Amino acid sequence: MPALLGKKLGMTQVFQEDGRVERVTVVEAGPCVVTAIRTEERDGYEAVQLAFGEIREKSITKGELGHLKKADAGPLKHVREFRDEAGELQVGEVVKVDVFEPGQIVKVSGVSKGKGFQGTIKRHNFSRGPVSHGSHNVRAPGSIGASATPSRVFKGIRGPGQMGNERVTQRGLTVVDVKPDQNLILLRGSVPGAKGTTVEIRTEGKGAS
Repeated sequence: MPALLGKKLGMTQVFQEDGRVERVTVVEAGPCVVTAIRTEERDGYEAVQLAFGEIREKSITKGELGHLKKADAGPLKHVREFRDEAGELQVGEVVKVDVFEPGQIVKVSGVSKGKGFQGTIKRHNFSRGPVSHGSHNVRAPGSIGASATPSRVFKGIRGPGQMGNERVTQRGLTVVDVKPDQNLILLRGSVPGAKGTTVEIRTEGKGAS
């Protein structure tokens, strides 16, 4: 069952036995409680539902609390479904970080940092215009359409707007180390989101909903 919910703690570096330095992201992964199993016969698809993140009981609704109690779980904040990951799991089981092992290739999904309203240079990596001879087109996007025909701007033109704060999946991350006693997993490279945000870790080729 190589799928877990976790919390991004930040980045650091670790020294390998051969002296190499690995830049890693530290994620507190699990423990996650299995709160539901979806089957093809009953639900039309196969998936496992995991819950993570302790929270005060008064902070969730009675319906959510009742759903969690069916799995003998306490109040948990985050609930996610992972497609095609059920395996032999049963409702009420606890999934821990030791389902992953060093050297495994995983992908991590999360909500990226919000950058607010940004222009085309920062948002789409446009080049700036000239800055000499009285230019008024230093950071403007330039022409975005024709004048006479078709006398409009085509849909899909890259322009300024909201940047970040969207779901992003980083693929091809390698598990550098797993620390089951601390519920920590170290991943080579960067992971989407700010410190403290919830992320989904699963093996390559698997989906989540």
